[in-house]
Amino acid sequence: MRTSKIFVTVDAVIVKKTTDNQLLLIKRKNEPFQNWWALPGGFVDENEDLEVAAKRELEEETQIKIDSLQQIGTFGKPFRDPRGHMISVAYFGEVSANTIAIASDDAKEVAWFSINELPNLAFDHQEIIEKALKIVKT
Repeated sequence: MRTSKIFVTVDAVIVKKTTDNQLLLIKRKNEPFQNWWALPGGFVDENEDLEVAAKRELEEETQIKIDSLQQIGTFGKPFRDPRGHMISVAYFGEVSANTIAIASDDAKEVAWFSINELPNLAFDHQEIIEKALKIVKT
């Protein structure tokens, strides 16, 4: 019998509705990619719904509660994460211009970035963001 060593994670692409549309990123507290900017996200717990996991991870890392998320894709290229084979289900959500994020849990810092001026990102998060922004613009 084969044992799978594939893990499921979630990532949240959160945009603040402002004149220049800002994207929420966290600075990672832990390896891999310690001190790199990344999307809020993390591992799905056993018996946890994917969207519920995305909302939970977003709240744990940024203190932002969101009612509605839209699933925008699944990312599962081998070696996208140095810890092993991780499949990430990505979600998109929008928050109001007055939304405040506070770093906690695995997030060392949080910041809003113009979607046109993003820093270097951990994992394949640039690809996830580009796909999310294409989907929501159409």
